[in-house]
Amino acid sequence: MQGYIINLNRVKEEDLIVTILSKNNLHTLYRFYGARHGVINLGFKIDYEIEESSKGTIARLKDVIHIGYKWINDYKLLRLWQSFTALFYKHLKESEEIGSFYFQLLNAAEQNWDKQNPKRVAIEAYVKLLEHEGRLHRDMHCFLCSQLIQEDISLIRAYLPTHPACTHTLPINRTALQELYENKSSLFLTDKEVDRLFNIMMEGL
Repeated sequence: MQGYIINLNRVKEEDLIVTILSKNNLHTLYRFYGARHGVINLGFKIDYEIEESSKGTIARLKDVIHIGYKWINDYKLLRLWQSFTALFYKHLKESEEIGSFYFQLLNAAEQNWDKQNPKRVAIEAYVKLLEHEGRLHRDMHCFLCSQLIQEDISLIRAYLPTHPACTHTLPINRTALQELYENKSSLFLTDKEVDRLFNIMMEGL
C-alpha cells in the first residue's frame, strides 16, 4: 500500500515510530533500524507493508520503497512540503478510518507543488479541506464582533472572518477571497496575501 509519512518519532536510538496517512487510514507503525533500510523522512511518499505483531504490540513497518517526487532535491520546496504534511498529523492523529479525501488531497498537492508557488497550492488545498469538513465560513460576519463585514476581510485561524480593525491584521481583498472560496483558486491573491494565509494555516488545520 502507499501513504505519506506525516510524523516521525525516534525511539531506542535509531528505531522509529512512523505515522502514515494512507488512502483510507492512519497507520502508526514501528520501524526497526538496520543498515539495509533506506532513509525515510517526514513528508515522504512510500510504498510499504504492515507486519502485525503476535504479542499485541505496535505493528511493524516493512518492505519500504520511497516513491520520490520530481522536485525532491529542491530544498525549499521540500521544507515547505514537510511543514504542510506535518499539519495533518496534529489534525488527524485521533482518527483511524478517515476515508480517501486527505490522501487524495495530498496526492494532488504533491503533483502541483513545483508548478506554481507551493504556498498557493497549500492554501487552495486547505480551502478544499475546510469545505470538506463543513468549516468554510462563507457568511461574512465578524467572528469577534458579530457584525457584517462590508469591505475587505481579515482572516484568523481556520480562516474565520473578521474585520481588519478587530484583529489589526492584513486585510484580504474580498474579490480574491471569493475566487479562492468558489473556485479554489488563489489567482487574484497578492503574494503578500498568500504569505498571510499560509502563515494562518500553519497555526493548525
